[in-house]
Amino acid sequence: MPFIDVRITKKLTESQKDDIKNEIGAAMAIIGKPESYTMIGIQDGYTLYFGGKKIDDGAYVAVDVLGNANPAGSEKFTMAVCETLEKRSGLPGKNVYVEYRHTADWGWNGTNF
Repeated sequence: MPFIDVRITKKLTESQKDDIKNEIGAAMAIIGKPESYTMIGIQDGYTLYFGGKKIDDGAYVAVDVLGNANPAGSEKFTMAVCETLEKRSGLPGKNVYVEYRHTADWGWNGTNF
């Protein structure tokens, strides 16, 4: 079960959140994970700092996956995330940071996968 945590500095409409969720969910196939098992969280109006300075138009996206993702797929997914956030919220890709975290253990419903 992947979890995509999107923290974005701009306030978004519900429609923008839905569009971002839909496009990122569909892009999960790039890293070989099904959208049907993907959880996505979107926190808008988030305060981010980089190098001690506030980022007015930026985002941090954490991608948690069970097992390992293909590095080439991760790079393509990063591109898809940046393109989606630019298209749906106007954020420049240079202000979007994506982190990939891989785990061997993921729990659900009282057990681990």
